[in-house]
Amino acid sequence: MTATTEPARGPLGLDPALLEILACPDTHHSPLTVDEAAAELLCTTCDRAFPVRDGIPVLLLDEARHRGTSGA
Repeated sequence: MTATTEPARGPLGLDPALLEILACPDTHHSPLTVDEAAAELLCTTCDRAFPVRDGIPVLLLDEARHRGTSGA
């Protein structure tokens, strides 16, 4: 009988290898960093925050929020 191996889980339940290749969906395709407290992936260029829902990153520009801007 062979043992099944679980994929490694990193922040927000995401595979660390996936986190290494994820990028902002905007034209600059900048790397994303993790904000575990907010359960979001953050763009290093445009300051957008993308939600992670049930371990799935939602990389849609329409679903992102702009960080650092007041809700004017």
